[in-house]
Amino acid sequence: MYYAVCDALECDVGGRVSAFKPAQELSGPIGEDGNVLQVRDLRMRYGSVDVLDGVNFTARRGEVLVLLGPNGAGKTTTIEILEGFRMRSAGEVLVLGVDPARGNERWRASLGIVLQSWRDHGKWKVRDLLVHFGRYYAPYSTPARPRPRNVDELIATVGLTALADHRIATLSGGQRRRLDVAIGMVGRPEVLFLDEPTAGFDPEARRGFHDLVHRLSDLEDTTILLTTHDLDEAEKLADRILILADGRIVADGSADQLARRASAQSEVRWSRNGEHFVHPTSDAPTFVRELFAQHGDAITDIEVRRATLEDTYMAMVHRHETGHPGRAALTLVEADR
Repeated sequence: MYYAVCDALECDVGGRVSAFKPAQELSGPIGEDGNVLQVRDLRMRYGSVDVLDGVNFTARRGEVLVLLGPNGAGKTTTIEILEGFRMRSAGEVLVLGVDPARGNERWRASLGIVLQSWRDHGKWKVRDLLVHFGRYYAPYSTPARPRPRNVDELIATVGLTALADHRIATLSGGQRRRLDVAIGMVGRPEVLFLDEPTAGFDPEARRGFHDLVHRLSDLEDTTILLTTHDLDEAEKLADRILILADGRIVADGSADQLARRASAQSEVRWSRNGEHFVHPTSDAPTFVRELFAQHGDAITDIEVRRATLEDTYMAMVHRHETGHPGRAALTLVEADR
C-alpha cells in the first residue's frame, strides 16, 4: 500500500512512486495516540536512488529523539521533510497533527529549526536580530505558550550576553552556532528540530546546551528531534535513539536497550594476586557475587563493561552497509520480547 502525495504536490522526477518496493505496514491509522510526530512509510527518491525507503517512527510530547546515521543516510532529508522544507516522494507525515506540506503560518510558528548552516546576517547585531525574528511569533502567542521568548533571557541561556550588541560578522564559528540555536528557540516552539546543533561548540558551551535541551523537554514539554555524529552526546540527551541506514530505521530504543541488543553479554574484568582476568557473562551480577564468594578480598580492580552505544552503532551500520541486516530492523520492543 502506498501513501503517494504526488497527486497534490510537486514530486521529484515526475513522482515515480510505482517503482517503490511494498511499504511496511504500521498498526492503526496515522495521527492517533496523541503523538507529536508520526512518520509512516516515508520515501524519498532522487532520480533512480531511494534515499529514504520506508521510514517509520513516532515521537511523544516532551520526548527527545536523536537520529543517528552515516553521512548520506538521509538524516537531513528526513528532518527537512518534517519541517516542510522538502516535498517527499511518498508516505505519510504528521507534525502536530498537520501534514508539513500543507502547514500554515500558525503551524510554522509552533516549530523551531536549527539548520546545519544558517544564512549569514553579518551586519545585524545579536540582540537586534533576535528581536526582529521574535516579532514574527508575537501574533501566535497563547497564555500557555507566550511568544516570543524574552530576548535577553534567551541570549543569556545560550551564553552570548557579553556579545549581545556585537555584529554577527565579528562572532566566532562556535558563537554563531549558539546564535543559530537561539534563533530556533526564540518562538518558544512545541517541536524543535536541531541538525548537528553543537558543531563548533567548546566543551563548556556543549555542556550548557545539553542542560538547555533537558530543560526544554522537562519544563516546557518541547519535543526535540536532533541529529549528531557525537555518540556521547546522543547517549546523554536521548530518550530514544533512531539509527538510519540503507534508507530505513534499523534500530529504535534507548541507549541502554540498544547496547543490550548489540550484545546480551557483559564483560567482567578483575585482578587477583597480581593476575588480570576477563570473563564474558550474560548475568554479570550473579557472576560477581560468586566471584567474591569464592575469592573474597583477593579480588581487586573489578569492572563490568557492557557494549557501548558506539559498539552498537558501528555494528548495525556495518551490518547494513555490507548487505547483512539480519533482524536489525526490528524495534527494541520487538527485540526484547
